[in-house]
Amino acid sequence: MPVYSSSTPPPFPPTYRPRGQGGPFSALKRLFAPIAMVFIVIVKFFAKLKFLILPLIKFLPVLLKTGGTMFLSVGLYAMQWGWWFALGFVLLILVHECGHLVAARMNGLSVGAPVFIPFMGAIIALRDAPRNAWIEAQVGIGGPLLGTIGAVACIPLFLVTRQPMFLALAYTGFFLNLFNLLPFGPLDGGRVVTAISPWLWLVGLVLILVLMIVQFNFLLLIIFLISLPRLFSLFRRRTTEEQRFYEVTPAQRVVMSVMYFGLIGFLVLGMAFTHIAAKS
Repeated sequence: MPVYSSSTPPPFPPTYRPRGQGGPFSALKRLFAPIAMVFIVIVKFFAKLKFLILPLIKFLPVLLKTGGTMFLSVGLYAMQWGWWFALGFVLLILVHECGHLVAARMNGLSVGAPVFIPFMGAIIALRDAPRNAWIEAQVGIGGPLLGTIGAVACIPLFLVTRQPMFLALAYTGFFLNLFNLLPFGPLDGGRVVTAISPWLWLVGLVLILVLMIVQFNFLLLIIFLISLPRLFSLFRRRTTEEQRFYEVTPAQRVVMSVMYFGLIGFLVLGMAFTHIAAKS
């Protein structure tokens, strides 16, 4: 519908009749004409802003995946721990997942944005499968490495603010990354030890079973069930493609062993330090 200025009268159609001579719908036309004009002006205004709106629409899936699930997680965690601790906890998880994302992209892998799953952490989806165990191990340890840095950053925040919450976040961050380094199944540790020795999955199996016996958790049961197919693969003959996947040089095995066990030791010390500091 065209828009006309006040200085140019509109070209009325042949059926137009002056006011007072209209049919039964003339009053309705006079009522809705101003509303239609306002609507047209609004449409034209937003049409001029399409160069701003379209990028936001393209970015919307990321907001729904990462931002939406992140805010949902914060809200649910806040019901148990309060808003500030919940926000810090989710940010620590985000830092951890960004470590995987950075490591994957450094190895040329396409990866999706982090998606948060309340009470289960977060995941990122690799669109490209790692080409070998060395790359898989690098992507696996990237999360705990950056996540540990995030936990360490909470300690100076405590020293400056003297807020016990930051010590609690540091301890939680150390524990979160240590748990993820368990050498089993879909956990980060299960992927890291593929470059050291896949037989370490059996150690992870024992640890998971002990944790389930000491304090049963539904998440542990899910991890256990998901891990069974890969665990059974240890006891069958590998295909030629699988043999190539697990080919790791001695130097790569040493480097990953130092990083993996060294990080475990650092996280244990970090938990001990924050626990003692919280009591003092």
